[in-house]
Amino acid sequence: MNAVIAVDVVGLGKTYDGFTAIRDISFSVQKGEIFGLLGPNGAGKSTTLRILITTLRPTTGRATIFGHDVIREATTVRRQIGYVPQERAIDRFLTGREHLELLGALYHLPKSVLKQRISELLKLVELDQHADRVAKTYSGGMKRKLDIACGLLPNPSVLFLDEPTLGLDVQSRLTIWEYVKRLRDQGMTIVMTTNYLDEADQLCDRLAIIDHGQIRIIGSPQELKAGLGGDGLTVTLEHPTPEMLERLEHEIRSLSCVRSVHARSQGVHVRIDAPEKALVAIMEAASRIGGRIASVEYHRPRLDDVFMAYTGHPLEQPDPVSSGSSSL
Repeated sequence: MNAVIAVDVVGLGKTYDGFTAIRDISFSVQKGEIFGLLGPNGAGKSTTLRILITTLRPTTGRATIFGHDVIREATTVRRQIGYVPQERAIDRFLTGREHLELLGALYHLPKSVLKQRISELLKLVELDQHADRVAKTYSGGMKRKLDIACGLLPNPSVLFLDEPTLGLDVQSRLTIWEYVKRLRDQGMTIVMTTNYLDEADQLCDRLAIIDHGQIRIIGSPQELKAGLGGDGLTVTLEHPTPEMLERLEHEIRSLSCVRSVHARSQGVHVRIDAPEKALVAIMEAASRIGGRIASVEYHRPRLDDVFMAYTGHPLEQPDPVSSGSSSL
């Protein structure tokens, strides 16, 4: 049976006053999957999302939600989607319940339907015991739960999440992940942006790595890691000079057991075929250039290796715990 395409994006581009934010973005999302856009700040993730939720008009290309064009049929699309923005849309003086009641009025939901829907959502995100507290007393994790409840209020077919756990503590992030997986298991289609490697690895059925406004590769985390071949070796030198790092990279690149080399600020990251041979050869290379090895880290393929392989640079990630945030 053919999969149902929930989101279809073909050749999207967006230019602002001569600056190209995204270029030739194409991907499709199947009904009932979690699809991620993984990349650093400024990569074009949020621009792509804003086009899909109909708040930004693309310069080129097209996109559809269950066959409805986001430009020509924007009103129909908005009835099918929910959106949880990166910036929290919380009024600190309203209670959790009042937030949902206000939003329900904006959606013109019948009062009888709205009351039941609010009750269901508050229970889903485990805020039913805190529904009548004002939001300024909520922790960071509780506020994010309320954001998700607001995004789910119209009972969307597709839920868009922009950096769903940015700034939350570890326990809160894990809890939000469980909610998102539960929604997927109930048949909801989810499109999310993230610049957390672990979040993309744990949550996404498939993901697109996006960098400098372009998609570099698409696949499941497992496929992308397996596709690299070989293992990873990160070598850090003590007080290296730029010339020393350049020489080390040149020496290692000539080794037959090495697949690829990427320079880092204090050393190199290497893809290798045979760890037992490569380690000795790399240490000898460091010795030849007069470098002192501070540390060596060996690991099987990871998502950060995939990002490095397809973009040529590591993904700079935010601190997973924001100052002042508290656990759920």
